[in-house]
Amino acid sequence: MANTALRTSWPSSSLSLKLFAAAIAASVFLLLTLSLLFASSTDPSDFKHGFSSGRLIRGRAVLAIKSDPLKPRLDQIRKQADDHRSLVLAYASYARKLKLENSKLVRVFSDLSRNYTDLISKPPYRALFDSDTSSIDESALRKLEKEVKERIKVTRQVIAEAKESFDNQLKIQKLKDTIFAVNEQLTKAKKQGAFSGLIAAKSIPKSLHCIAMRLMEERIAHPEKYLDEEKPEFENPKLYHYAIFSDNVIAASVVVNSAVKNQKEPWKHVFHVVTDKMNLGAMQVMFKMRDYNGAHIEVRAVEDYKFLNSSYVPVLRQLESANLQRFYFENKLENATKDTTNMKFRNPKYLSMLNHLRFYLPEMYPKLHRILFLDDDVVVQKDLTGLWKIDMDGKVNGAVETCFGSFHRYWQYMNFSHPLIKEKFNPNACGWAYGMNFFDLDAWRSEKCTEQYHYWQNLNENRTLWKLGTLPPGLITFYSTTKPLDKSWHVLGLGYNPSIDMEEIKKAAVVHFNGNMKPWLDIAMIKYLPLWKQYVDYDNEYIQACNFGL
Repeated sequence: MANTALRTSWPSSSLSLKLFAAAIAASVFLLLTLSLLFASSTDPSDFKHGFSSGRLIRGRAVLAIKSDPLKPRLDQIRKQADDHRSLVLAYASYARKLKLENSKLVRVFSDLSRNYTDLISKPPYRALFDSDTSSIDESALRKLEKEVKERIKVTRQVIAEAKESFDNQLKIQKLKDTIFAVNEQLTKAKKQGAFSGLIAAKSIPKSLHCIAMRLMEERIAHPEKYLDEEKPEFENPKLYHYAIFSDNVIAASVVVNSAVKNQKEPWKHVFHVVTDKMNLGAMQVMFKMRDYNGAHIEVRAVEDYKFLNSSYVPVLRQLESANLQRFYFENKLENATKDTTNMKFRNPKYLSMLNHLRFYLPEMYPKLHRILFLDDDVVVQKDLTGLWKIDMDGKVNGAVETCFGSFHRYWQYMNFSHPLIKEKFNPNACGWAYGMNFFDLDAWRSEKCTEQYHYWQNLNENRTLWKLGTLPPGLITFYSTTKPLDKSWHVLGLGYNPSIDMEEIKKAAVVHFNGNMKPWLDIAMIKYLPLWKQYVDYDNEYIQACNFGL
């Protein structure tokens, strides 16, 4: 049975071997056929470049396999040169960014970069990088490698030496950028602070508003008690006359109280208080409520002087201008703070007639010969009759000069780039102060000072001669007609300067709270406040009812 099975399986195995052999033969035949097809499709010109030294080289694939062994070394040298050239270019750019254009380092880096470029461009070395070159000159390669390494060494030395300088310059540049940014923030903060300070300085405190309203209420309730009086003393030139222009009832009362209490013969003194129509009633009640040791007090409204109208007064005419109204009354922070230096002059009070009445004293008081002008933020500490004994030497305005060194000279108040200002005035002329000014009204009329004021005020309608305010036109109007007074008559700065010598203050006949820190405001300087508060009538029922000063 076994033999029979063996004989039966043999033919099957033999068949499998035959099939396997046939498959191998077919594969070989297929490979030969494909090889012949490939050979027939190849361009015979491809073999023309295969001959070298009398031998046939099998196509371009063989050339790639047979490339020069120095080629990688050449590529590495080229890469090192390019890398260091890029490095010096980067340092040169960085040096320029640090604003070192004129420094030696920038030139050195530029020269190094140029040296790398010039080296690669030399004919012996340029041939090494020719893509068609099949063999590399080893001696030329060594020379190139040597020169590249020398340049790399120099480059690294220069960079090492430059790092410290670069670090310092970077710190300086960062510090400059920081300072610039801080200055920008500081400028913005100053503008906002100045604007806020201006609001604080010019706003009316609630208690002060309360006093004015209660006084006005009394005036309305009892009109018969506060009728206008015409006293002969108001026009008597033999008495001592004072002009006080104010819309602040407490401030005006302090000026009168302090002046009266420090005069030897108060009944010989006449105070001309002028306010606006809105505050007239309150002023009348305030000055009627107490006796001033026989001193005479006239209270009038600016509207009572009928000659003060827009056809005669330049300031009133200019106030009707749309541009000027926009300049004064725009209420946006970014607009109001455009000119930070002169922001204070944007206050509408600088075009108020109360502020400009000082230029019309001879016409307001035609029968008087001399008058003392006092601001409403002053305190009188001594007898002032000595001013009437001063020989004015034909001058109009007696005032304390404020210049010292280069400060408070004419060039700080007006525009000397304007040809008319430059022609008429000395830029180094000494400035003086408003606040306490003794005027010879006869000399004023003779010199026609009001006409001079009108002339210059009309020229300055577009604010090209001076910014704003009353001091610049005052300096111009009384340029050659001002007599300097002894400084003890008038000490200024109590509204902004905390460093005034107290001995100087004690000796002063008049102290002036000029500045933003007025004594009736919460922002007043505490050290000077008692000088003003001692003349506030705290026994007044309306002052008590409004809790003023608490």
